[in-house]
Parts: sequence; structure tokens; C-alpha cells
Amino acid sequence: MQSPLPVRDGVNATRLRLPDEGPWNTAMDYMMHRWGHIDPQGIEDRFDAGEIVGEGGAPLDRATRLEDHTFIWYYRTLPPESRIPVELNILHQDEHLLVVDKPHFLPTTPGGTYIQESALVRLRNQLELPDLIPMHRLDRMTAGVLLLSTNPETRGKYQVLFEKRQVQKEYECVSAAQPAAGHPAVDFPVVVRNRMTKSRSYLLAEVIDGEPNAETRIDLLETFDAGTHRRGLYRLEPHSGKTHQLRVHMASLGLGIVNDAFYPDLLDKAPDDYARPLQLLARGIRFVDPISKEPVSYRSRLTLSEAPAAQP
Repeated sequence: MQSPLPVRDGVNATRLRLPDEGPWNTAMDYMMHRWGHIDPQGIEDRFDAGEIVGEGGAPLDRATRLEDHTFIWYYRTLPPESRIPVELNILHQDEHLLVVDKPHFLPTTPGGTYIQESALVRLRNQLELPDLIPMHRLDRMTAGVLLLSTNPETRGKYQVLFEKRQVQKEYECVSAAQPAAGHPAVDFPVVVRNRMTKSRSYLLAEVIDGEPNAETRIDLLETFDAGTHRRGLYRLEPHSGKTHQLRVHMASLGLGIVNDAFYPDLLDKAPDDYARPLQLLARGIRFVDPISKEPVSYRSRLTLSEAPAAQP
């Protein structure tokens, strides 16, 4: 559903669905019920200023009845954020696409405590492209190639490629050279298939019984010594895009990715350690461009800090 409010400071207006019924007479009563304990004066001021709108951009006031609108939009008050000390690098830009190297620690889209400090909001503000939308997502702790649409009129053509799995992605990671104790040896390349699920209320993805919905081809590129550890550089080719898929599939082989705080074991929450990024990189992405009809390939210029002379 199209927002009647434009992007402001790189951030979309928030959409809220009003309940069909309840003990609230007005839209403001409902918002006070939800958030009045945080900023009641701010809610009243927004209604008085006409900053809360319904479909078509019609401003609401304190007396607007609950049943007059199904959806309303408004701008959140953004909390101050500390800048994440990493930078985005542009790999390609044209009238349809923007391709960037997303660094570790920077989320793809706003959420939680990261709003201005997300790749999307940074790029919208930096490039003055309010219509910018990511075509896929990388986990906050994963670095590498990120594709974004710059043109709403052609966006659907690229979205279809992802929906039909006509985009090939390649990742690299650093892990142990041999599976952990208790796991069988692996003959590479290997294909891992299972059924994964991820609840919004729980940090970790889980493997459950049922028809596989996640598949990754994994190959060992080389092994090397890292201090007292023998490690491996791996190529990962996912054929699906489940949350944390690559991390879960590597851990399932007894090859948890270096500096992974989630898999195979969930570690205690700690501040980001910028010297120890997750050793997972979206190395490349390729597809047949739906506009030019030509095959295209974009490769990351980043390297994994614990990989031996990994080449873009």
C-alpha cells in the first residue's frame, strides 16, 4: 500500500492499522492506549498539527473516529544514534540499479535500534534517492554485494528475478578446516538440504522436520594455518534465501563460521567488536538483466580479514 507521506530523512513514514472495534472512540484514543505512556504530549501535538494522516493524505485530528480509517501514517520520532564506524562503497550505479559493498555490522534496512545507521537510509540521504529500495537483504553481520532498485517503474522486473530464483549468489566464509568433534568428515563439494524456520520472537533459525525449503552447495577452496588453528576458505552457493541459512548449514556440518556469535552456540550479548567481524562475505551476484537482456555480474571488492589473500 502506497504511503501518502513521502520519505523524510531517508526513512519511510510508519503505517499503523487501526482495530475494527474496541473500547476506543477515536484514533487518538487508540494511539494513547498504545504509546501514551511514552509521549502523550507528542501524540496530541501531532494530531493538532495534522501530522497523522489517513489514506489519500487526509489529516486526522483529536476527534477523528476510530472507524473512519483502517490505516494511518505518521513519522516516528527518531532516537539519536551513534555512527557505526564502517563505510559503504558503490560498485555500480545506473538509472535502474545501485550495487554497493555493504560492510559488516551495518544492517540493510532500518529496524530496532538501527534507523539512520542502516545501508538503505544512509544511501537514500547520501545519494538523494528517496525511492531507493533493496532487492534482497544481507544480515547485519554479513558483508558484500547488495543490489538496490533506484527506479520504481522498473523495480518489478528485477523483483521477478529474485522471486523466480533467477539470481545466482556466491558467498565466501572462513571456518575450521575439519568438522568439530562429533561430526562426520565431509567430502566436498557437498549440498546441504533441510527445512528451516525463523520466528520473529526468537533470535535463532531452527531446522525442523519436513520437506526441505533451504539448499546450499558448499565447496572447500583452500586450507591454511591461522596461528594454532587449521582453517578453510569455503565457497557457498545458496539456492534459497532463508534467514541465517548459510550460518546454519555450515554449523550443521560442524564447521561454524569464524566469529559467529549465534551458531553453533548462542553467545552472551556483547557490544560489537569491529576487529572481529563474522567471516562471511557475499562475494558475487549474477543474472540476466531484464532491461538490457545481457548477463551481468557484480563482484565484491572486500576481503575477509581472516582469509589468506582472498581475491575479489
